Amino acid sequence: MDLDLMRELSVKTDSKIILLILDGLGGLPMERGGNTELEAAETPNLDRMAAESDLGMSRPVAAGVSPGSGPGHLGLFGYDPLEFAVGRGVLSALGVGFEFGENDLAARINFATLDEDGKISDRRAGRIPSEKGEELVSLLDEKVSLDGTEVFIMHEKEYRAVVVFRAEGLSGDLSDTDPQRVGLEPLPVSPVDGSNGTEKRSADLANEFIKKANEILADEHPANTVLLRGFGMHPALPSFDEAYKLNAAAIAGYPMYKGLARLAGMELKKEGAGISGEIETLKASWEDHDFFFVHIKPTDAAGEDGDFERKREVIEEVDALLPEILSLGPDVLAITGDHGTPAKMKSHSWHGVPFMLRSEYTLPTGNSFGERACIAGSLGTFPAEEIMGLLMGHAMKLNRYGA
Repeated sequence: MDLDLMRELSVKTDSKIILLILDGLGGLPMERGGNTELEAAETPNLDRMAAESDLGMSRPVAAGVSPGSGPGHLGLFGYDPLEFAVGRGVLSALGVGFEFGENDLAARINFATLDEDGKISDRRAGRIPSEKGEELVSLLDEKVSLDGTEVFIMHEKEYRAVVVFRAEGLSGDLSDTDPQRVGLEPLPVSPVDGSNGTEKRSADLANEFIKKANEILADEHPANTVLLRGFGMHPALPSFDEAYKLNAAAIAGYPMYKGLARLAGMELKKEGAGISGEIETLKASWEDHDFFFVHIKPTDAAGEDGDFERKREVIEEVDALLPEILSLGPDVLAITGDHGTPAKMKSHSWHGVPFMLRSEYTLPTGNSFGERACIAGSLGTFPAEEIMGLLMGHAMKLNRYGA
């Protein structure tokens, strides 16, 4: 989507938009010919809404490319994820409230389990609870030091943390250490494009950090090592107010998604506990904003764990809460995901993501919300970057283009 065109055409109105994201919503049947998690779920409210909505399948990033959560959400917000490359570490740092500087280099930390052969046996350290994660972060923060560099280590949630290196002349063009599969050795941090002095120094710095962290965590179990992902430095991103003239709010439980919202200039709302708590926050904030980004994480976590039934149950929980959202009377309500996380794959996938948009101006073609229904929907398959244009148009927030 052309952000310059959005700036030119967007207008301030009283209409209200909700973008409800079920992270990792898209799925696959566990057996050929079966139902996906969304299709298997009992969703009478979502199906009723589908009969009043436009349906389609969004394509994150590019055909065949499995996106990370950062690129997936950037596309949803109308930013070209190939143009606005944002390291996951940056999002995590912003999400925990860190004041990110121009000389700062951030990386996301996963606490993980290293077996006696030096191979990763669990990329998430058994999903250790947040209390244990905080304890490990305090341990590293107390003991890790690097010559000539300030090091900030902050806990994010559960097995996730973030490290920020502050020094002159750093680069975010570095490779991840996560091998993405168990049974493999962690990868060294390496420069992505060549090995100029800045990139080599940054890679050496990150590798030294990992070495020291491994020494400190050696007797910890299951979190006896760290994997570093999503290196990055602060990008310049047009705000929602600048691009769309929207007074946007974000309701999300995980720091990384708060970081995404903060980067886009949204106001962060203090979310309640669980999915129902987020909906309560939405209701309490309704009069103060005209755009709401509401993020639901457990669908993605269940998919990554390969738990088809739990992912189905999360979708059903959202369905049960849908009448409370509709009772607010949004002019536009869109429900989708940032990518698929099929339980069959236990990972993000390249498949299309179900998308549903309800407004006064839709042309309904189906009566259920699922992958097959969305493939046959009026919107067809389209780039995720077009979602914001659809929301703005349906909310009557865009002037006509041309005479």
